[in-house]
Amino acid sequence: MRGLPDPTPPNLSLPDVVGSAGTEPIVQLHGVGKRFASGLEALDGIELSVARGEFLSLLGPSGCGKSTLLRIIAGLSEPTRGTCRVSLGEPGKPIPSGRIGFVFQDPTLMPWSNVAANAELPFRIAGRVGAEERDRVAAALRAVGLAGFEGAYPHQLSGGMRMRVSIARALVTDPELLLLDEPFAALDEITRLALNDDLLRLWETRRPTVLFVTHSVFESVYLSTRIAVMSPRPGHIVADLPVALPHPREGARTSPGYAAMCETVSGALGMAMTDART
Repeated sequence: MRGLPDPTPPNLSLPDVVGSAGTEPIVQLHGVGKRFASGLEALDGIELSVARGEFLSLLGPSGCGKSTLLRIIAGLSEPTRGTCRVSLGEPGKPIPSGRIGFVFQDPTLMPWSNVAANAELPFRIAGRVGAEERDRVAAALRAVGLAGFEGAYPHQLSGGMRMRVSIARALVTDPELLLLDEPFAALDEITRLALNDDLLRLWETRRPTVLFVTHSVFESVYLSTRIAVMSPRPGHIVADLPVALPHPREGARTSPGYAAMCETVSGALGMAMTDART
């Protein structure tokens, strides 16, 4: 097994965050802050760089601005200050359609449409649904374990299956950047663990760049190549931790390295919460 991470919590001063050595970052945030019209300060001084192919988890307490940060990266919200740069497609041109996939906390499926129609929604919005697009929908549904359920409707599916449809919908365009906003938070533990495994296998196969929002230490360690720990609101990054567990990660949850990394991350999160109260 590779060298285990030091279980001692890291220095929580703001890190100089960079992507993997020799790899051009796909996401770069400098001094990003967000203040809403109500006066709520959600984010302050976010410095983050994400390399192509990384699986980065944004970990922090509820209300720390994780989802807000994800929406800024997706282009669904503008920062109040600072810059957010997403490098997809040709420099200086708009990001091509389908290069970013977004999975929300709720599956947000159309109840009147079956599984296949829900998964092909990105193609319908783009005005193209032909044989090639239907093949890609079928492939995405197979990848998330829903082959044979193409004609089922959302009310006929379990919560986990509905979330699988949402993930398939995000995958059909073969995005370079996949953003997931606590997609498994409302699921039971058994279903959540199974979907963690499925998501990890998809990432290992396709290697998109993934930003995954969670407030679970255990989930973040199991899934990620790197974890950015955020402070309570206004959120800023207080620790940037590489996860040195090998892939594939089947059986990793019972390994000493996993336990040590969970202790490290828990310590970083605990220190961030303590600092916020003092």
